Amino acid sequence: MKRRLFWKLCTTITVGTIVLFWIIHHLILQTEQHMSFIDQHYQQQLIDYASHAEKLYLQGEEEKLADWINTIQQREDTWVALIRSKLTPLAGSEMDNYFIDNFALGRDISWKIHLYFAQNPIMDITFSDGHTHFLIRLPQRMRPGGYWTYTSLLLQIALPMLLLAILSMVIYRHVMSPLRQLEKATKQFSDGNYQVRVRDDLGKRNDEIASLASTFDSMAERIGTQIQTQRHLTSDLSHELRTPLTRVELALSIAEQSNPNDESLQRIRHECLQMRELVEDALTLAWLENERPALRNETLDLTDLIDSIVENARFEFPRHLISVQTPETACLQQSSDRALGHAIENILRNALSYTPAEGEVNLTLKQHTDHYDLQIDDQGPGVPEDQLQNIFKPFFRLNSVESGKHKGFGVGLALARRQVESTGGKLWAQLHEKGGLRMIIHLPIPV
Repeated sequence: MKRRLFWKLCTTITVGTIVLFWIIHHLILQTEQHMSFIDQHYQQQLIDYASHAEKLYLQGEEEKLADWINTIQQREDTWVALIRSKLTPLAGSEMDNYFIDNFALGRDISWKIHLYFAQNPIMDITFSDGHTHFLIRLPQRMRPGGYWTYTSLLLQIALPMLLLAILSMVIYRHVMSPLRQLEKATKQFSDGNYQVRVRDDLGKRNDEIASLASTFDSMAERIGTQIQTQRHLTSDLSHELRTPLTRVELALSIAEQSNPNDESLQRIRHECLQMRELVEDALTLAWLENERPALRNETLDLTDLIDSIVENARFEFPRHLISVQTPETACLQQSSDRALGHAIENILRNALSYTPAEGEVNLTLKQHTDHYDLQIDDQGPGVPEDQLQNIFKPFFRLNSVESGKHKGFGVGLALARRQVESTGGKLWAQLHEKGGLRMIIHLPIPV
């Protein structure tokens, strides 16, 4: 059957609505029936009124009887009368004994009182002689159903809302329970658990959500296999690249011992160093992309870290001016000295590479209440504004404005961003108002 979930929900809602109407109707009838009779206490009080009147009537105390009737009328704010009935059949008709025994001028106190009639009924309590009637309009305080209006609203509004809320909760749980399992599995998969599956946890369920779970399992299996294959490929590539590179460097070292001043050998040494750096950065970037590790298990001093990086940079770029503004100490918890240091070093080297000789690169560390901001400003040619996000893509390179040639391999900034993100920070670029590029590293301070 197609659209199993639709028909399941449609059936549940239809049956639930019918049951809801039946329950409300049944409860209203039962409640109305229960609330339509005079309370036993009030019934007994009316009987006592009539008994005392009958006693005075039988004793012939008409004045006291009149005073008693008047007292009841004032006390209950109602009409009271004592009436003798005399039935005379006409046209030769005869009186039925059942009619004579049950004849009354008003309602018996045990009868049902209609809750929807505004006028209070006349109650009839017949004396023992069978033809003298104590009549009293039911006092307002004795009228049943005083809370019927509120009870009716409760049954017709509050109760349906409650039952519909229960029905909605049942439907919600039926739909959301497997979706939560799917959400949990998706999160586990994104966190690196490529063996997670959902369909078996749904049991015998066979609807659109179960089909979605099966699709997720198929997707997870294919992607998991591809990622595992990629990891093995990266590991094998790491070994295969490093081994011949090491052999080349070993052979180059032997050749340099024989010809230490050979410019060709020096050029090869430079290219080998760049190749090793590219391999190491590319493998580190692949590891960060695949594993998404959280490198937040160290406490460090940002000021000391920046000073050590700047000292090495000044030695490597002696013709550049590096200006540093940092506080005396800048303690940062839940970070990584190696990852963050390598990211700052990559950004600083990139800034120095694009800054002309005798130019200045400025590092400024600002401490805020809940974060640090490290700004690195260069005096290079800058980047077109529409390319500011692209420079963080792996192997993306812009032509140098001055030389028209590429600088680097386009891995440094991509690796730096992922290293900063692995420590919980953010890295972005913006154009400096004085020209050049400004790189900003935002590092939150853990509470």
